[in-house]
Amino acid sequence: MDEALLRSLTPVVIGVLVRRGADFAAAEDAVQEALVEAVRGWRDGPPRDPQGWLVTVAWRKFLDAARADTARRGREARAGAEPPPGPGAAVDDTLWLYFLCAHPSLSPSSAVALTLRAVGGLTTRQIAQAYMVPEATMAQRISRAKRTVGNVRFDRPGDVATVLRVLYLVFNEGYSGDVDLAEEAIRLTRRLAAMIGHEEVAGLLALMLLHHARRAARTGPDGRLIPLAEQDRSLWDTRMIAEGVRVLQAALARDRLGEYQAQAAIAALHADAQTAEETDWVQIVEWYDELVRITGSPVARLNRAVAVGEADGPRAGLAALAELDPALPRYAAVAAYLHERDGDRETAARLYAEAARSAPSLPERDHLIRQAARLRSS
Repeated sequence: MDEALLRSLTPVVIGVLVRRGADFAAAEDAVQEALVEAVRGWRDGPPRDPQGWLVTVAWRKFLDAARADTARRGREARAGAEPPPGPGAAVDDTLWLYFLCAHPSLSPSSAVALTLRAVGGLTTRQIAQAYMVPEATMAQRISRAKRTVGNVRFDRPGDVATVLRVLYLVFNEGYSGDVDLAEEAIRLTRRLAAMIGHEEVAGLLALMLLHHARRAARTGPDGRLIPLAEQDRSLWDTRMIAEGVRVLQAALARDRLGEYQAQAAIAALHADAQTAEETDWVQIVEWYDELVRITGSPVARLNRAVAVGEADGPRAGLAALAELDPALPRYAAVAAYLHERDGDRETAARLYAEAARSAPSLPERDHLIRQAARLRSS
């Protein structure tokens, strides 16, 4: 059984059913049933036209469900007759499905969860692990999202800003779990940038490219997290960095600054430094000032405190940090780093251990535990 083939065909088949008249939730359910049939029937290999086979079987599943449900008799009539077996459409509907998952009736968190499940192919358990919530809680969240979009018309897909937020979060989640969505998020953002001349689409594409270029240096052979300052910069993808910078420069030239452009500018300054010591922290603080002005984000303020600590010294960074809510995610980790820079190793060790207890991922937790142990043993 070729699971990769089934995963790649899933969003395409869902898109075909949606275009034929199925609502999104019913289309996803029908395709899931078709995939079960494929697992049972393709043991000796896929048919000659696997996409056409899945479209035909999924469409039949949808029609069967529609006939069994009196509330959907109107939709069944509009759907028309069952199509004959044959090749399915070769159109890549994944980006359109992102717009559907980002429907205005959904919250951003629900839109991301639904996208990861319906389009990204992650299991409910994998998504729950990424969000660090119980699997049952995530299952309820996804079910509510499916019911919501199942009861609305799809003439109001999500706007570009919502889709960008979903793509941004999917990119960030793409590094965790068993399924890597980072490259797929880049592909879709690149495609969206080619379709519309939106400066923030370009900004997000640049941000993704600049971050993805550093991926090979982020972890060691044993899976350990490697902080930016300690990364082997010879492993960075210079071609991808150059593309990201070109895309960013073109976006900034439009003089309509947005949050993704500001974040990409910060990433570009990190990528431009040959060594950690050569990083232009003063300019990075200025870009964080812009990002805070645009978004008011507490996370941006937290990252700005780190940059201030590098540009003006750890005590200045601690003063900037003192203005923020200690309940912020990673607050303790930032405080630990700045206290260590200021020479207070005991406080830093305590804060690293505190940060480890609330770390959002195992690699980050292990890194923070090692930092605390390093300071306590010296």
